[in-house]
Amino acid sequence: MNERTKRSRGRPRGQAGGVEASTIQSLDRASRVLQRLGTAEGLSLSELASDLEESPSTLYRVLTTLARHQMVEFQEATQLWYIGIESFRIGSAFLGRTQLVEQARIVMRHLMGDTGETANLGIGEEREVIFVSQVETHEPIRAFFRPGTRGAIHSSGIGKALLAHRDGDAVARLFEAGPLPAFTPSTITGREQLAEHLAGIRSTGWSIDNEEHTIGMRCIAAPIINEFGEAVAGVSISGPSVRIRPDRDADLGLRVRNAADAITQAIGGRRPGP
Repeated sequence: MNERTKRSRGRPRGQAGGVEASTIQSLDRASRVLQRLGTAEGLSLSELASDLEESPSTLYRVLTTLARHQMVEFQEATQLWYIGIESFRIGSAFLGRTQLVEQARIVMRHLMGDTGETANLGIGEEREVIFVSQVETHEPIRAFFRPGTRGAIHSSGIGKALLAHRDGDAVARLFEAGPLPAFTPSTITGREQLAEHLAGIRSTGWSIDNEEHTIGMRCIAAPIINEFGEAVAGVSISGPSVRIRPDRDADLGLRVRNAADAITQAIGGRRPGP
């Protein structure tokens, strides 16, 4: 085998030096910004500049460029910078390698086979749910969510399951951000009604989207708990209301809750006591 055949094809021939020789400074700086924002719950420009030992003017140009691509976002009310939704979409390519998605897929396939309905995995982000994985049923009429699809937290089975296990001020904060949109006549948009509904979810261990986002479609979901007792994700089944009927809610709810518990156990989580 000659030298040409053995040459690495991971970089151009002219870049045979160390990593520093081929680093693009602006990309390196942007990566550091994303990494820092990803570990914080909002940072001001001055805080970010201090943490990264960069000038505010330089970082502002980086931030506005990233914001143009929705990889970071700026909130006027707090004057803070946050990681953006597009960073998640790009990072979702890595989700298939994470423990949560890997362990959930095993259970979701069994749940789909057991119930005959599409199984979904989602995570919460403030007022929204982001669907990260799905195992589709073989039925001709079924629900479909492309990974990265977002939905309102108050009208989603997974969203309400997660909301029910947040702290006591979660509902208040939800309404502080603005009124909840009604997607169908069944959408819960009132503060007291939603609080009462979430109390019922905590009692049964599962939630129901009763045609609250799309007429003719129902969903049953349950939360997945991490090692700290926090609801970090949710698993659900979804399908047409002619198949996921109210008279099946108790049976299907128990199956979904058992699936959520199995994923919780698989990732080393623990369900909090009463």
